[in-house]
Amino acid sequence: MFALITGGSKGIGKEIALELAKRKYNLLLVARSESELASTAKEISERYEVNVFTFPCDLSEKGAARKLLEWVESNKYPIEILINNAGYGIWGYFEKLSLEEQMKMLQVNNAALVELTYLFVPILSNSNKSYILNVASTAAYQAVPALSLYAASKAFVLLFTRGLRHELKRKNISVSCLSPGATSTNFTNRAGMQAMEALAEKFSMKADAVAKIAVQGLFKGKAEIIPGFSNWFSVKAIDFLPKSLIENIAASLYTKHLK
Repeated sequence: MFALITGGSKGIGKEIALELAKRKYNLLLVARSESELASTAKEISERYEVNVFTFPCDLSEKGAARKLLEWVESNKYPIEILINNAGYGIWGYFEKLSLEEQMKMLQVNNAALVELTYLFVPILSNSNKSYILNVASTAAYQAVPALSLYAASKAFVLLFTRGLRHELKRKNISVSCLSPGATSTNFTNRAGMQAMEALAEKFSMKADAVAKIAVQGLFKGKAEIIPGFSNWFSVKAIDFLPKSLIENIAASLYTKHLK
């Protein structure tokens, strides 16, 4: 059986691929960079002796999800696991950031995730037991000034996942949401947050640790997977503190280095 992983060439996506390869799942990896995909595929297939196929694809482009489906169907890959991991953030004041870039982010974080899920549910339904893992963020649980749209996009992922989880039980498709906190990936660089990189690294988990917890939670059928005690505690604390206080703290952290 196969697992399809978007954003599978590096970071959390790559580490999830490695965890699934350990369990002898064959892999379909999707990402923008053909060279990075090829390198990751070679590394995983040689280490774990599983089949790894790649599909270079920019999910910010409309129609990309359907092209991916056509590739899977033409090759008749029997997918049992869908990992919607691709996503990114853009740091800055909403009105100062490029609207085009922000809409592209929503296309990847939300529209492509929804479309892929919709398109692949029929394929996942062919297995006796299958899984969907949507990757959100601890930012999904609160408003984050200077990452306002990113946090909102991840709140969408969280709520969509929880609702879909109930709908797909009848098809024996287990749906889970992974909400990592700061993780040692390319996120801060992609988001333009180089000024905060040193601070983020102090609280970051390693991507392989996040992936291990994610895959364990996936197979246990957990609704929400929040890796790391500090991340779990911060999410739970939000329920007991005034939203204005949480938002003021977030604003002081994320707008401090903005011009």
